[in-house]
Amino acid sequence: MYRIVRKKALNPTVTQMEIEAPLVAKKAKPGQFIILRVDADGERIPLTVAGTNPEEGTVKVIFQIVGATTERLNHKNQGESIQDFVGPLGKPTETEGIRKVCIVGGGVGCAIAMPVAQEFHRLGAEVTSIIGFRSKDLLILEDEFRACSDRLVVMTDDGSYARHGNVTVPLKEMLEAGETFDEIITIGPLIMMKFVTLTAKPFGVPVTVSMNPIMIDGTGMCGGCRLTLNRDGKKVTKFACVDGPDFNAYEIDFDEAMSRSRMYFDYERHAHEEACNLFKNA
Repeated sequence: MYRIVRKKALNPTVTQMEIEAPLVAKKAKPGQFIILRVDADGERIPLTVAGTNPEEGTVKVIFQIVGATTERLNHKNQGESIQDFVGPLGKPTETEGIRKVCIVGGGVGCAIAMPVAQEFHRLGAEVTSIIGFRSKDLLILEDEFRACSDRLVVMTDDGSYARHGNVTVPLKEMLEAGETFDEIITIGPLIMMKFVTLTAKPFGVPVTVSMNPIMIDGTGMCGGCRLTLNRDGKKVTKFACVDGPDFNAYEIDFDEAMSRSRMYFDYERHAHEEACNLFKNA
């Protein structure tokens, strides 16, 4: 069993937990993920490592409450335990040779982007971070990004906080003004990552995307994270969980990935409603 050392609500639908898992804490690197089960009868879900404290033996995870399992996980409190916590899994984000990087995060994807930005900052790279949210009440991790970024731009779709607009607006402004980056790393909703990629493409800047948002069971068996890549004119099939989660953005068929990501939407919504009713009547 794995004890929940700390729990914190980041906004009404996003929760941060620090979980006691010493072996994972020693090995995990930015970009990797873990698989957990809340209880013995629970399903396996992948969550990205949002930070580690090897001395304390804890691993930080941040999750959005969207389905039955995340609803059950959110009802666990500090001092309680979860059944399984396995990792680290996936390939760490590549950092070698990158001295100037732009990190673009959207929504809960910022939980994945944050440790990547922190790692580049630790390595001495120049870090520009652009983070975007639908509205002010969904904002998370602003202070953490500010602490590890040489420049931070915060965007809200409705203009309720900071700059009005989506994350491609400041990115395009920077690139058109002659700003150069060794790499752009973007993590967030698929539609956001698609348009970040389209924005950067005319300027020839390498773009890496984390396809963590489409992972379901974290093993490749479900097929939900199957990706079609276009490499040298040939279509190649890869799986986000076992071959990634980071990929060259210019190779990805985003439209196919978005279509596949909606496969379980109705099931997840129904399961979430059942879980909510279960806790209400408990």
